[in-house]
Amino acid sequence: MDLWFVHPDGIRSFDAAQLTTQLERTDGFVWVDAQADDEQVERLLTEVVHAHPLVVAACRQRNHVPTLHGYADHVFVVLHSPFAGDAGHVHLLELDQLVGRRYLVTVHGPINPVVDPAESVRETVAVRGRIERGTFRPTSPAELSHAIGSAVVRSQREVVSSVAESLPALEQLAMSSDFRRPEELLERLFLIRHELITVRTMSAQSHEIYARIRGLDRVVPEVERSYAGDLAEQFDRLRSLADGESHFLFGVIDLYQTRVTTKMTVAMERLAVIAAITLPVTALASIYGMNVIVNDSTHLTQLVLVLLVMASISGLLLRWTKKQGWW
Repeated sequence: MDLWFVHPDGIRSFDAAQLTTQLERTDGFVWVDAQADDEQVERLLTEVVHAHPLVVAACRQRNHVPTLHGYADHVFVVLHSPFAGDAGHVHLLELDQLVGRRYLVTVHGPINPVVDPAESVRETVAVRGRIERGTFRPTSPAELSHAIGSAVVRSQREVVSSVAESLPALEQLAMSSDFRRPEELLERLFLIRHELITVRTMSAQSHEIYARIRGLDRVVPEVERSYAGDLAEQFDRLRSLADGESHFLFGVIDLYQTRVTTKMTVAMERLAVIAAITLPVTALASIYGMNVIVNDSTHLTQLVLVLLVMASISGLLLRWTKKQGWW
């Protein structure tokens, strides 16, 4: 568990023994950043900031959808940022925020064991770096939480931008493909669609959370509600961008699937023509090959007549299929 005191001149760390003293200061506020499996987190939430038991339970377990709990002296928010894993799987990196008047508690996880723990702290590390460089000076926990939420928006936007960058090349492949191995391109398209839908769902759900905070005028001050309103708009705009990319990607998938289906239909029509042409030939050959017809020698006249009948029937069938437009 990392503890910092954020003040107008920057940020500095302190020991857990000084937590109570730092919370009493009025020239800044306390920022606590920890992992969900940290044993000190539960004690901090229950004994120091006196969080609701539902908040303590939510920080301890994995939450698959964004969550909001509003109380008289703090607001609890659960967000997710995406991390692209193997085989198109998108991991949900959970970030819990307990936003009080004198403190901000950020809890990361739980996360999948295959994910590097450093990936779960990207947003908080980036915001802390801005404070250390002096480019960002938050004056309240709500403002710091707003900056972290904006970093989550940027993480989600990076995934949408990555998909948008790969779409032109995939569109060209869909237009110029020879359809010999369509399953490979289709799998790539559907995996990218999965990533895009996942991020779109994240942004839409996060928008609903902050839109709800904006409406908590009884427990949330106006300044903090303005931060929530800005984040709600950011997530809503990101959802709109993801929707636009989704429509374009769905169009590419539909185009490619239609071309593959058309190619298969044409192939089946040609196979049907071949079967129709060879059917009378096969029928006549089968009849003459039966044991019920026995010839002591080859009758050239009969042979020529049978071959002419076969050729005539095949020619008539070819002419008819040509009129039908099958070839």
